[in-house]
Amino acid sequence: MTDIHGQEVLVLDFGSQTTQLIARRVREARVYCEIHPYNIPVDKIEQIGPRGIILSGGPASVYDEGAPTVSPLLFGLGIPILGICYGMQLITYLFKGKVERSQQREYGPARLSIDDPDGLFHGLTPDPATHQVWMSHGDKINALPRDFIGMAHSESCPVAAMRHKTLPIFAVQFHPEVVHTEIGRDVLSNFLFQICGCMPSWDMRSFVKRTIADIQARVGSGRIIGAISGGVDSTVTALLVDRAVGHRLTSIFVDNGLLRKGEAETVLAFLKQFHLNVHYVDASKRFLSGLSGVKDPEKKRKVIGEGFIRVFEEEARRIGDVRFLAQGTLYPDVIESVSFRGPSATIKSHHNVGGLPEVMQLELVEPLRELFKDEVRKVGQELGMPEELIFRHPFPGPGLAIRILGEVIPERLEILREADAIVLEEMKASGWYRRVWQSFAVLLPIKTVGVMGDERSYDNVVAIRVVDSLDAMTADWTRLPADLLARISNRIINEVVGVNRVCYDISSKPPATIEWE
Repeated sequence: MTDIHGQEVLVLDFGSQTTQLIARRVREARVYCEIHPYNIPVDKIEQIGPRGIILSGGPASVYDEGAPTVSPLLFGLGIPILGICYGMQLITYLFKGKVERSQQREYGPARLSIDDPDGLFHGLTPDPATHQVWMSHGDKINALPRDFIGMAHSESCPVAAMRHKTLPIFAVQFHPEVVHTEIGRDVLSNFLFQICGCMPSWDMRSFVKRTIADIQARVGSGRIIGAISGGVDSTVTALLVDRAVGHRLTSIFVDNGLLRKGEAETVLAFLKQFHLNVHYVDASKRFLSGLSGVKDPEKKRKVIGEGFIRVFEEEARRIGDVRFLAQGTLYPDVIESVSFRGPSATIKSHHNVGGLPEVMQLELVEPLRELFKDEVRKVGQELGMPEELIFRHPFPGPGLAIRILGEVIPERLEILREADAIVLEEMKASGWYRRVWQSFAVLLPIKTVGVMGDERSYDNVVAIRVVDSLDAMTADWTRLPADLLARISNRIINEVVGVNRVCYDISSKPPATIEWE
C-alpha cells in the first residue's frame, strides 16, 4: 500500500466559490488533496511536507485594505506553487509586479493562446491555435514581476499564465478546475505529475487499508461506540470500525423523533444484514422537549448536536470502559462548518462538527473526515455494501427539524413526514430517485388561502427540493418532468391534511444551500 503522506497537495483557500472544485480535480487525478485557510502557518506547511501548493481564487483585490495574503517565506520552501486567479495576482503583487483594475471585467469563456508550450502546458499542441478557458476576474496583470516569464495570453488579458525563471512557481489567470476550461485537467495534471512529481496513489482500496490500520492504532484494545443512522456515511463508518476492532464496537441508532416516516423500523431491519451490534435508543421525547420554542436554525443544530452527544455518553457509561465515539463526518461537513475567513465564512454548523458541545467525555473517531460523498460511496462499494444503501439519498443528522422552518412540534412533524413520504414514493416509482442527488419536502412557516371542496381553506405550504450534485459542495435544481411534479403536488394536497399549496424550489447552490436551514 502506498501511503498518501508526503504525496498530498495543499489548496490554500482565499474564498473562491470553486476552491472545493480544485480539491476534487486533484483527487480525481488520484492525488490526495486538502483545503486549508490561506493563513496556515508556514511551519505547519513544513510539518505536513506537501508535494505542491495551490493558491485558490478569491473575491478580493490584492490592493484592498486587509486583503488576504501569505507569508513571503512560503515561496522559499522549494515546494512547487500554482496560483489560480487571485492566487496569480497575489504572486504578482508579492514579487513586485503590476496588478491593475481591468477596464473590461473578464467573466466567462475566453480563448487562450499558449506562448510557452512547456511546464503547465506540456503536451498541448498548437492546434487548435487557441483553447477555451473560463475567466472570472476584475483585476489583471499589466507588468510581470521580475524573473517571471509569460506563458499565455487572451484577447483582454495580456498575461493569462506565467512562471518563475528558476523557482517552481507557476500561475494562471483562468480557472483550470471548472469544466468549461477545456485544457483544465491537462494543466492540473502537468502541475501534479510533471512539476510536483506526485504519484497517482490515492484510491479507495488504499484508503480502506490505511484507515483500518489507523483506527486499530488509535483505539488500541479499548471499546468504541458508533453513531449509525442507516445512511451511507454512518454505515461505511461502522463497517470500517467493525473491521478494525470487531466486537468492541457498539453502534447506536438514536430515534430523535425527527426521522422520516417508518425510518427507524426500515433502517434497523436493513442493518441486520451487516451483523453489526446495533443498539436502539428512543430519545424522541428528549429531543422534542429540547427543541420546544426554538426557531433559530443554528440553535436547532446546537440543541440536536448536544442531544446526540449526551445520549452517546449515557450509552457509553451503560456499556462501560468506552473512550471513543465514531461518526460519519465528511469533508464538506468540515469545510462548511469551519470559517476560513479570508475564504468562505461559516455557512452553517453541521451537527457532526459545529453542533458539538465544547465539553465532551468521548474522543471522536471520524474515518471519513477527509472524503467527499462520491468517494464514500466508492468505499462502500469496496466494502461490498449493496447499491440500495450506497445510493440512498443523504438525510441530515438534525433530520426533519431543519426542514420545518420555525418551531418543531409534533403536529408539523406529522405533516412533513406524510408529504416527504409521497415525494420519495413518486421519485422511486418514476425512476428519478437514482438520477438525482437528493429529494425531499420542506414545511414552510406560512399559511395561504385555498379552495378545497367548495370551501375556503387556510393551510400550510410545502416546498419540494430536488437537486443534482456530485458532492453537495455545489448543486443545481433538477428539471423534473411537469407530469411528475403534478402527481407529487396532487397527492400531497389530497392526502396530507393541513396542506393546500405545493411549491418547487428552483434555487441552485450557491447561492442557496441544499437544506433550507
